[in-house]
Amino acid sequence: MKLESGQPYPLGATWDGRGVNFAVFSAHAAKVELCIFDGDGRETRLALPSRIDEVWHGYLPDAGPGLAYGYRVHGPYEPGNGHRFNPNKLLLDPYARRLSGAIRWNEALLGYTPGDEDADLTFDDRDSAPFMVKGVVAKDEFDWGDDRAPRVPWRDTVIYEAHVKGLTKLLGAVPEAQRGTYAALGHDAVIGHLRKLGVTAIELLPVHAFLQDRTLTEKGLSNYWGYNTLSFFTPEPRYGTADELRAAIRALHRSGIEVILDVVYNHTCEGSELGPTLSWRGFDHASYYRLPDEDRRRMVNDTGTGNTVNMSHPRVVQMVMDSLRYFVQSFHVDGFRFDLGSTLGREAAGFDPGCGFFDALRQDPVLAPVKLISEPWDIGPGGYQLGNHPPGFSEWNDRYRDTLRRYWRGDAGQRPDLAERLSGSSDFFGLRRPSASINYIASHDGAPLADLTMYEGKHNEANGEDNRDGVSDNLARNWGEEGRSDDPKVEAMRARMRRSLLATLFWSRGTPMLLAGDELGRSQKGNNNAYCQDNEISWVDWSRADSDLIAWTSRMIAVRRAFASLREDKFRHGDEVAPGYRDLDWLDERNQVLSEEDWENAEGRALVMRRTAKRSDRGIEIIALLMNSAEEAIGFVLPELAWHVVFDSAAPERDAAPVGGTACSVEPHACVMVSAVREVS
Repeated sequence: MKLESGQPYPLGATWDGRGVNFAVFSAHAAKVELCIFDGDGRETRLALPSRIDEVWHGYLPDAGPGLAYGYRVHGPYEPGNGHRFNPNKLLLDPYARRLSGAIRWNEALLGYTPGDEDADLTFDDRDSAPFMVKGVVAKDEFDWGDDRAPRVPWRDTVIYEAHVKGLTKLLGAVPEAQRGTYAALGHDAVIGHLRKLGVTAIELLPVHAFLQDRTLTEKGLSNYWGYNTLSFFTPEPRYGTADELRAAIRALHRSGIEVILDVVYNHTCEGSELGPTLSWRGFDHASYYRLPDEDRRRMVNDTGTGNTVNMSHPRVVQMVMDSLRYFVQSFHVDGFRFDLGSTLGREAAGFDPGCGFFDALRQDPVLAPVKLISEPWDIGPGGYQLGNHPPGFSEWNDRYRDTLRRYWRGDAGQRPDLAERLSGSSDFFGLRRPSASINYIASHDGAPLADLTMYEGKHNEANGEDNRDGVSDNLARNWGEEGRSDDPKVEAMRARMRRSLLATLFWSRGTPMLLAGDELGRSQKGNNNAYCQDNEISWVDWSRADSDLIAWTSRMIAVRRAFASLREDKFRHGDEVAPGYRDLDWLDERNQVLSEEDWENAEGRALVMRRTAKRSDRGIEIIALLMNSAEEAIGFVLPELAWHVVFDSAAPERDAAPVGGTACSVEPHACVMVSAVREVS
């Protein structure tokens, strides 16, 4: 085999029908070798013959899809200067689109010889190839047929956050061989459930190929969530093939459901300076990672994972942009949720909404139509950036989550913040749109909805960290005892709380997100950090599904769909619609507009959010949510109109019943939605 010069673009291994072009970036390497592996694992090394603009490249005639390959990169091993080149370590192409084999943990994967605290200054000459995964030249061919992106407007979007494996591993309606895979996502049973609920988008926890952490595997645990990326261009092979993921997306699209991927570009699986040399570290450690100016032997750890990807470097930005475009173009993905989005927006001086990456993302014609969601925080300096991302982004709103939890468990002094969250969080998103706020009660990271009503403490003993991990305060209430209860009164109150939380979620202005299984009453047995639990703790147990809660969730989404004012994607500020009625009113149980003194009353637990909109027949439609987080029932006074109950979280069977006057009683920790129509001249 002999390499020709080839081209520096595109990066990666590209088959053109006659051969394969190989191109990789390294600004500081002295030599790059392409390593070809035959079917028996024998290795042939070929030096890439050309280097243009810090891209090393070569062309291998007569090669094609299925060829297994890797790289060895020569250069200085100078940790103090940020360089950790070691040609004894086989490297995975950062642009690999298919993988062969899997990483087997061995100390040969380290670029240094383990020892004392200065061990990483040593140079290890053991060959890592026997323990390394290889890249495979891929050919993307898939019949998309008449596939079209659903393109659901933000105002109509309802997100369902799910784990590929956890959603279907225990779903009996799916053939056993498919459970927990990409193929199961496209099964009629899954799509039928999503359609029954009324969700419009499924947001998948990471599907980029990820590494099983050594520390977890040694404990008999696993990296279940997948926030430890090994390849930004390869779907995780444990869930099936790339084409099976494409087929699932095509099936979801046919039912009008968008697919959003949770992506992790803020760090890689190589960990701290004491981690393995698998890919980026060996290609150009000083370019791919942020290193402290005062000690380039170490790594900036704004992510809490040991390393931070250097999004100030143009080639690193290019890699992320190429990955995003690849999943839009080759997998027809409809959006992305960026893990630790503050890291991606951080320049040398700190977080910058006008950073290079955000600018590149917002102007890209391929990415322009897709949904962009950020997790707007990290643990770095100035890392909490809720509301500070540029136009085009929506953001996970943890302030919404925490306020709803506090209010409904009965905390004092919550009415002012609750009003702000229910009306779209204009204090954070006032210069954008209400749908920029991703409203949620629970997500994968924390306790699920059922556990918020069953466990006040965390029970993470199974994680092997003596229950030290995970947040210490769930903002939960167990109603008298931890875990499941045999007391029907306790269980009834827990069910009411779940209904109240869900009702408020879908009533709120903004984009609602539902955690998979919350509509079934799924419990994690009190574990609020199940990142390493690839078992029944994390999987959705369909056999214990609460059919009443499923029906309630579906009903709440249907109510949101039925009332246009619930989906209105603009902020309202109390403008008059008709005499005595404004587009947004905040009232107390007496039907009085809250005064400044009322808002400051920490013991006030009753709140009415009333919305009024003009109808096409010159009338007005009035809807109101009567909320009571007190320990006793409260009688609410309504204006003299023909009110009807839309729902009552204390009495789910109460549907479309007339109120019958101007008094409406709301049970403790419950909410009632009422509606009326009034003629206006």
